[in-house]
Amino acid sequence: MLERIAILILVLAVLCLSVAAWDCNRFITVRYKILSGKIKKPCRFVLLSDLHNKSYGKENERLLSQIDRISPDAVLVAGDMLTAIKGKGFDTALSLMRQLAVKYPVYYGMGNHEYRLQLYPEQYGNIYERYVAGLRDAGIEPLINQNTYLPAYNVAVCGSQIDRDYYRRFRKHPMPAEYLTKILGEPRADACQILIAHNPLYFEEYAAWGADVVVSGHVHGGIMRLPILGGVLSPNLSLFPKYDGGRFELGRASLLLSRGLGTHTIPLRIFNPGELVVVEISKEDT
Repeated sequence: MLERIAILILVLAVLCLSVAAWDCNRFITVRYKILSGKIKKPCRFVLLSDLHNKSYGKENERLLSQIDRISPDAVLVAGDMLTAIKGKGFDTALSLMRQLAVKYPVYYGMGNHEYRLQLYPEQYGNIYERYVAGLRDAGIEPLINQNTYLPAYNVAVCGSQIDRDYYRRFRKHPMPAEYLTKILGEPRADACQILIAHNPLYFEEYAAWGADVVVSGHVHGGIMRLPILGGVLSPNLSLFPKYDGGRFELGRASLLLSRGLGTHTIPLRIFNPGELVVVEISKEDT
């Protein structure tokens, strides 16, 4: 009996490792449709999140080829394109951003890894300054608690950068009701307001602020996905997080949560391939 159990455990381990090797090196395309009575004409965005310097083929050619096939009106970036590790660079992330910026407008919201590089220069040196300078040289101005307006579509895109307290492990740190208005200002109520918010844990607060569409990442789909139960582990080390990936609704607000494209501390994706997310916003009949 024990021998059979040992064989079963070994078979399951080999299966999981095989799936991990497969899922860590592929991505799928996921599409979401949003209806809004505020927009002037339909628009299509590609959402990238949590690349962590991953490259799908040389110079990310597989990822770029798929984005070109989708032909978006713009690219939304929900942060963590690189990884905050001492001595590591950002060439892969910056190369992708440069190639995208040649063809598409890119709206870049910061993740906790970009923010960490900024906060701790004594640990990471000038990586943050060099990376942001590279983005700006490519024509990408990071949206750090800033809102920008796209008049052709009557869409506003805001990038949030919340404090490190809101990335604590094991529990959700309370966010005061006025906090988002204090750092972001008022939402654009007369436009379809998109909020790029790396951490999805605060979806209720984002909706209360006034976001119509929230695009997030951070959770990596829960690293491993199980039938019915969904994602297993969140970055704050909570089991089976509520917001693990996919679409969530709260009133008239929608959260589109990417499962990300790469890995970092736990370099695994099991039954959980990377995601390239397409967001199509169409006119709602009123």
